[in-house]
Amino acid sequence: MKTQDIIIVLILLIILIPAVKSTITHMKGEGSCCGGKKEKVPRKKLPGKPNKIYKLQIEGMHCTNCKNRIEKHLNEIKDVIAKVDLSTNSAKVYVYEDTAEEIIKETIEKLDFKVSSSTLL
Repeated sequence: MKTQDIIIVLILLIILIPAVKSTITHMKGEGSCCGGKKEKVPRKKLPGKPNKIYKLQIEGMHCTNCKNRIEKHLNEIKDVIAKVDLSTNSAKVYVYEDTAEEIIKETIEKLDFKVSSSTLL
């Protein structure tokens, strides 16, 4: 093997090892992709029982940060609490007042995710 070939192999290894490690972390849902910094979801409680509960199927979530972004932004809507499940790509959205379903969908889609279905439970 020539010296040039060895150098090329070393350069490829230097590039590929971090890339593979990052990909594995991302696929396990442990990355901080999709927006850079890690999102933190504040706890939210509302009194009483919800008027409606929606189950939404969401496309485009890749990691815990994706899940947290959606959950955080949905919880910012007045009288709404959301629980997002990355493993099923779904969210349960508890609506305590008359918040339109369209507002919930628009909030998710503004974050560049897609609501593929919505069911009223």
